[in-house]
Amino acid sequence: MNTTLKHWKEAATLILAAGQRLGADSLSSRTPLTAASSSPPGSSYERSHLPHRSSFDYDVLLLKRSSKSGFMPNAYVFPGGMVDSSDFSSEWLDIFKSFRNSPSFGLRNVKQPAETRPPIFATDRLKLGSPIPGEVAFRICALRETFEESGVLLVVSKLEEKSLLKSIEDRCATDPALHYKVNELGSSELTRWRALVNQNPSNFIRMCRELEVLPNIWALQEWGNWLTPAGRYGVTRFDTAFFMCCLQDTPHTLHDEKEIVRFQWSTPSEVLQSYQAQELWIAPPQFYELSRMCRFPMLNDLHNFASQRATEGCEQWLPVVFSKDEHYISLLPGDKLYPLDTSGKTQVDTSTDSQLEDPQDDSALHRIVILNPYTTTLQITITPSRSIPQKARSLACGGAGSVPTVMLRWAASQDVHQGDGSGHIDDQIS
Repeated sequence: MNTTLKHWKEAATLILAAGQRLGADSLSSRTPLTAASSSPPGSSYERSHLPHRSSFDYDVLLLKRSSKSGFMPNAYVFPGGMVDSSDFSSEWLDIFKSFRNSPSFGLRNVKQPAETRPPIFATDRLKLGSPIPGEVAFRICALRETFEESGVLLVVSKLEEKSLLKSIEDRCATDPALHYKVNELGSSELTRWRALVNQNPSNFIRMCRELEVLPNIWALQEWGNWLTPAGRYGVTRFDTAFFMCCLQDTPHTLHDEKEIVRFQWSTPSEVLQSYQAQELWIAPPQFYELSRMCRFPMLNDLHNFASQRATEGCEQWLPVVFSKDEHYISLLPGDKLYPLDTSGKTQVDTSTDSQLEDPQDDSALHRIVILNPYTTTLQITITPSRSIPQKARSLACGGAGSVPTVMLRWAASQDVHQGDGSGHIDDQIS
C-alpha cells in the first residue's frame, strides 16, 4: 500500500464474466433488461448495431452503487474498491508458503519492460515495507472486494493447491484452459465470513487461514490501469488496476445492502442497450470495456484473448477531459491531442481539430466523446499498442495479418458508426 501518494488512492477492480446457466434456475441468475428484451422491431435499440444478446454465451457482473455513495452514486460498476493495508500484509507469506519460491507467487511473467510498466505494478513494494508484490496484492484486493460486495468468493482449496503448484512448475507456453470455478463452501459459513470481512478487511487473511484456502490470484488476468480524470468526480481520484476473470458458470450472487444496492448478470450488449435507454448509468471506463467485450461474444475467445494479452502488460490510462461546445471530450493515450503533461496545468490545443465531434480524416484518435450523461461515443483510429501480441491483435481486429487502422463510432442513442459496419471495436487497445 503506497501511503506516499498525495493525490491518488490505489484500488483494484474485477471484470467477472461467467458462462450462462441453461438449467431451471437460469432466470434467477440473470437480470433481464427492458431495452434488450422487449424493443419493438425498427426501434433505435434494434438499430444500435450491437451484437444481439443471443450471440453471447456469457454474462458480466455489474453492481449498483448506493445513492449515498461519495463516489459515483447510483452508478453501475464492476466489483472492486480501495486497497487495504492488509492486502500487503506479510501474513500472506504464510498463506502462500507453497508458492513463495516462485516469482510473484507463481503468476505468469509479464514481458513488458519495467520502465514502461504502470507505477501501480512497477513500484517496488519492498521499499514501502511490504514483501507482497503489487501484482499479488492488487489481485487479493480485487478478490476481497468482490467477496464483500457480491458474495462471490474465488479461492483454491488445499486439495487443488498441489495440482496448481505442479501446473505452475510445469508451465508451458500454451494458454491455460478455461477452468476457473467458485467456492463450494456452505452458504451459512460464507455469510458469516463475509460479514467479518466487511467489518475488517484483515479478516480475509484469517478466513483463508482457518478455511485452508488461497485467494485464486492465478484466475485473474491483468487487463488495464485506469486513473480518475481531474475535476470530474469530486476530489477523490483513484489509480485502479483492472483484472479479467472468466468463470465456467454463473455463481450465486448477493449484494451487500450497504455500498451495493443491486446486482445484475447481463451480456455486455444488454448493459450498453440499457444505458442507451437511460435505465442505468455507467462511467466511461465501464462503457469502454463493455464495448471492447462486444468483440468477444464467446467466453472461450474472451478468456484466450485476456490470457494472451495479460503477459504483455498494460498501459496507464489517465483520461484528459476538456469541454467543447457543451460536450466533454475524454482524450486517451495515443490520441493526437493527448498532452505530454497530464497534470492538468496544460491546456489541450484544439486549434488544429476543428471537427472534434465528427472527424473525417484518419488521424490518430483515441477518445471518448460524451454528448450528455447517456450519449457516449468512442472514436478510435489508432492501431493497438505494441504490448498486444500479434496473434491477439488479429483476433481483436477480426481478421488475420496486419492490423488495420479503422475508426469506430458507436453512439449510445444514435444509429451512428463507421469502420467495418459491425459496430464492434475493431482495435483492442491495451
